[in-house]
Amino acid sequence: MTPTVSRLANWPLPRIGLGTGAWQQPNAIQASQVGGLVQWVLAQPQPFFDTAPLYGSGESETWLGAALQGVDRHSYRVASKAGWAIHPGSRATADISRDGILRSIEGSLRRLGLAYLDIAHLHDPDGNLKDALDVALPTLCELREQGVVRAVGAGMNQWPMLVEFAQHADVDCFLLAGRYTLLEQTSLPLLALCQSKGITLFLGGVYNSGILATGAVPGARYQYAVAPPEIMQKASRLEAVCGRHGVSLQAAAVQFPLAHPAVRTLVIGANSISEFSGALAAVNHPVPSGLWDELRREGLIEPGAPVPN
Repeated sequence: MTPTVSRLANWPLPRIGLGTGAWQQPNAIQASQVGGLVQWVLAQPQPFFDTAPLYGSGESETWLGAALQGVDRHSYRVASKAGWAIHPGSRATADISRDGILRSIEGSLRRLGLAYLDIAHLHDPDGNLKDALDVALPTLCELREQGVVRAVGAGMNQWPMLVEFAQHADVDCFLLAGRYTLLEQTSLPLLALCQSKGITLFLGGVYNSGILATGAVPGARYQYAVAPPEIMQKASRLEAVCGRHGVSLQAAAVQFPLAHPAVRTLVIGANSISEFSGALAAVNHPVPSGLWDELRREGLIEPGAPVPN
């Protein structure tokens, strides 16, 4: 059902876009800081922003929308998500009903101050495969036909369900978080499927919640929790190889996933210009091919995973 050539194939997209997921954390960023960060990203080629109602109960969308007011709408792209009903001051609840999806998109457009979304992802519909395929994704596809959204996808922290969507829904793209990184390449079957079906892939969580940016320091984070010993050990081995080649672990972490031909853009969460510019510097830092050769010899990356040239 999906096109062999993605609807996003001709879209100008950056290697790194700004994710607003971290804005939901208490005291992570102040509203007054958002404008400067967004303006800095807008000055980069092909600015791309990823947000969701779930991030701060709509606050990240509101802040992003305020920062984008008055900016030429054709100069940037925005992805948001649907599938959760937000209740400021209380816990969000999953809602992938037709009315729930429509309300969610309407709310996102209102908070962002936009007439349309470039991308609308179904957000973490874990455990609801049937309703996602029968109701939620078809509703988003209807909105695509109406021009309310330009492309339809799904954003998840797991890949097997995305395989089902790729095989049975008319999707344009996916946002996969944390499952294709320098630490973990379990999702290679999904990436191959996306490549064959022309589904554009965005990757989030390429630092696996932090450990691939900080290294295996005490208290390093992995999958939103303190990293377990086996992850600390693997991260230490990765860091040691990088050190022998004069490359930071962060540079290897952002460059490795971009080598896969299915991957178009990394969504990097940042709370400051320095964090985002650091990621851009890392993706452009020279990395000798010997680093990737050594990672393969050490068995630290999967044999089928492509590496940068």
